Amino acid sequence: MSGKVCGFKARNGWQCDQQAGESGLCYWHDPNVDKRHHDVKADVEAWAASGRPLDGFQLARTNLTDIHLVNRGNKQGYSCQGADFYRANLTEAHCFGLDLRNASLMKANLLRANLNCTHLDGSNLLGADMARTGLENVDWGEQFKQERLAFLEKDLSRRQSLFQESEEVCRNIRKQCEKQGLFDVAGYFFKKEMRFRRYQMPTFSFQRALSKTVDLFCGYGEDPLRVVIFSVLVIVSCALAYFALGTTQANPIYPDLTGVEARFYELLNALYFSVVTFTTLGYGDITPSGFARFIAAFEAFLGSFTMALFVVVFVKKMTR
Repeated sequence: MSGKVCGFKARNGWQCDQQAGESGLCYWHDPNVDKRHHDVKADVEAWAASGRPLDGFQLARTNLTDIHLVNRGNKQGYSCQGADFYRANLTEAHCFGLDLRNASLMKANLLRANLNCTHLDGSNLLGADMARTGLENVDWGEQFKQERLAFLEKDLSRRQSLFQESEEVCRNIRKQCEKQGLFDVAGYFFKKEMRFRRYQMPTFSFQRALSKTVDLFCGYGEDPLRVVIFSVLVIVSCALAYFALGTTQANPIYPDLTGVEARFYELLNALYFSVVTFTTLGYGDITPSGFARFIAAFEAFLGSFTMALFVVVFVKKMTR
């Protein structure tokens, strides 16, 4: 062993002060040190309790069963950013509030572990066993590791592979959240799962276009508000078309009005006709003529479809 200090430096500027080996890194930060047969749990707990961050710790394949990494009496959990827990045994681990941003939990055993309130932005959860893992109030962040790399990757085959891995990660989380009754989180990851599946389809294909359309209309059945917004846009757009084509001039609301007021009320009349057409009520008090008939027929078709879609999405959302 040399007298050099470990060369690891965290993103927040923290510098490890442990003695470095031949690689220039200390025992904890050297990925080439095989720790699978070492009993490191107590040492890791002691390190965290001392107030030093666990950032960049290389703990691949280690046995950390029932490890206690909860920062008691502090709202902010221990920092474990960029740590490597590849295939580590974290069964029943106590990780409440742990900062695991950009950490690797790939194929880690998290059976019955407590990940409540943890931070997982940019982490790698591919193949992680999260059966009965506590996942309440987790800060999932904007992107996981595979998702972030996929949008930066230029090689098409590699990008497809990363999207496939991202889909697998989201599916795994979604299933676990459904089992625990975390339906809002499950719905969020279902949408991401379907989007990653869409990204794997050929760019110019009917399947991808259809998937994108379903996403825009209703968020893959998870966003009823999108259906409402789409309905309002259709009604207003068609109302403006009826107004421009003079569809409602034969049925004025206030025939004695002239000028700006008459045009304003004519616009309201067009909006009324658009709502009646969209909802397929069809009172018959206003009859379209000319090209407006085709617009009315198209709006009526969209209205029937959209209202049925809203019922399906709303019921799905409310009965979970």
